[in-house]
Amino acid sequence: MHSLESVKIEVGTGLTGDRFKGRAESARQVTLIQYEHLPVIAGCLHRKALLPELLRRNIVVSGINLLALKDKRFQVGEAILEFRGLCHPCSKMEMVLGEGGYNAMRGHGGIVASVFQAGKVNLKDRVVSLGGVTESP
Repeated sequence: MHSLESVKIEVGTGLTGDRFKGRAESARQVTLIQYEHLPVIAGCLHRKALLPELLRRNIVVSGINLLALKDKRFQVGEAILEFRGLCHPCSKMEMVLGEGGYNAMRGHGGIVASVFQAGKVNLKDRVVSLGGVTESP
């Protein structure tokens, strides 16, 4: 994982160039985590700091509670995403963060989203809630 200044997000697959290509029917096309959770995770691991790249999430946001986006569509840059659920940690957190990595991430893993509208996302683009998702009859 590495940081980018900008990235294109595609419907059905997520971030262009991401090694994990989402599937059109997948809820996990894009993953987001709150920057404010990084010191908490680091503290649980008895570390001073933690690089966001280690957490295997696509987008790191700041200044918004990601859980406030539950059941909503939201815009990041030009892309429109749809909240699909929590992003629970996987066993790779033990390998990447060391012993206790999985438990340190529990409750701090962020969210998963599907792509509703493709678009380019730049570093420091704002996250804007677009309101509730309307279910088709």
